[in-house]
Amino acid sequence: MADTPPIPLRLARTLVATAFEAALLAWGLGGLDALWHSPRALALLVVWLVTGAVLTLTRPVRGQDVTRTERDAAAMLVLALVPLAIPAVAAWGGRLERWPLPGSEWLGALGVALSAAGLGLRIAAMRQLGARFSPLVALQREHTLETTGWYAHMRHPGYTGALLASLGAAITFGSALALPLVGVMLLAQLARIRREETLLAEHFGPVWKAYAARTGALLPRLGAGQP
Repeated sequence: MADTPPIPLRLARTLVATAFEAALLAWGLGGLDALWHSPRALALLVVWLVTGAVLTLTRPVRGQDVTRTERDAAAMLVLALVPLAIPAVAAWGGRLERWPLPGSEWLGALGVALSAAGLGLRIAAMRQLGARFSPLVALQREHTLETTGWYAHMRHPGYTGALLASLGAAITFGSALALPLVGVMLLAQLARIRREETLLAEHFGPVWKAYAARTGALLPRLGAGQP
């Protein structure tokens, strides 16, 4: 089992990450003063800080015994960088009034709520997987197939959560300028899902086939019965 970093160090990392995200938002909004006077931006930052702290404090840090990995550098890069860019591009588009969306007031509140719900779903999925969660396309020794909780309804709830969070951030500032980036993120997710599911199908065989038949990849499959 890997050593768990002290809680203050883990929380410090969360603060640094949130500060970096705040800097990107400030760039999009036109400066720190604009950031400070934007309720939507501040609400997003609170959501990111709280969810980051929750994940830091509740997700166990465990060693992984990986037996097989597959390189997926392009998708990993897109899935790491695009979600960081989306809020800043959305804020920039809102400031310049590019590609305005209707109902910007209620849409901003909806965007923050979607971001919070998406990050909550992603954290729940990551915690459920525990040590099986990996940024790599990987199988671990004695790897078991998760089919309970959120995974009883969809095969990749963590990706669904990340997509919802990014979609929420993209519409928070009343501009559609960042929506194409959400599309890029979805394409990267689908490419990674194909690689992951090929690996899982090879490893679990008929068990995987039966599980995939009753669940959706990113959304629950309508009319699918439970096992």
